[in-house]
Amino acid sequence: MKEEIILSVSNLSKSFGGLKALIDVSFQVKRGEIFGIIGPNGSGKTTLINCITGFIKPDSGKVHFKDRDITGFKPHKIAHMGIARTFQIMRPYYSLPAYKNLIVPLWSPRAKKLGGWRGGGKHGDRDTVAVDILEEIGFERDSRVPYKLASTLPTGYQKRLELARCIALRPEVIFCDEVFSGLSMSEIAGMIPLIEKMKMEGITLIMVEHRLRELFRVADRVMALNFGEKIAEGDPHEVIEDKRVKEAYLGSEGI
Repeated sequence: MKEEIILSVSNLSKSFGGLKALIDVSFQVKRGEIFGIIGPNGSGKTTLINCITGFIKPDSGKVHFKDRDITGFKPHKIAHMGIARTFQIMRPYYSLPAYKNLIVPLWSPRAKKLGGWRGGGKHGDRDTVAVDILEEIGFERDSRVPYKLASTLPTGYQKRLELARCIALRPEVIFCDEVFSGLSMSEIAGMIPLIEKMKMEGITLIMVEHRLRELFRVADRVMALNFGEKIAEGDPHEVIEDKRVKEAYLGSEGI
């Protein structure tokens, strides 16, 4: 049985003034896999995510999601189609309790269209669903943590909250931008089973990461960028042994 290509990026380029942030980047992601994007600072990783998810319009190239051209679509339209993302700089509703952060995606057109969240539309029931989702990703249900203001949560919980908001949209693809960044080893150890669980549930994950050892524990394939260009793609352990990848990281990060 042929594996389905859920996301296809062709010759994507983006410049900011005289700076070429992306240069003819192409890759494909199969449904249900974990695809890593690596590279030193300034290599174009976040710009690539922003172009795919509609936060930046590429200068040239195409993005296809399930054979549909979504190049240049607005972020809300892309989210409605089934692509969600986290942010490297977390963006919760700081003045709301953690569980209330999920009410917006639970009321989104996509979530309402797909249905399946128990509750039938009542606010109270959606509050329960929100707490259920937080519990699934590691919030202690019987504690006060789901009810604390998002602004008071430690980094580890805020990272989980970012993922929870994505899950509430019922996406097919989630872009994770530095989801391990700023976490302790014990927090990462708790995050990895969540990522593996999402894959088992059929969600395709595209992970931008600097924490390579941790990424390689879960990634099926990785792509390496440097100065906006793709320099390698394939099995994680083969990519990291590529001469160009080693040169890109030399002196900038331990591997």
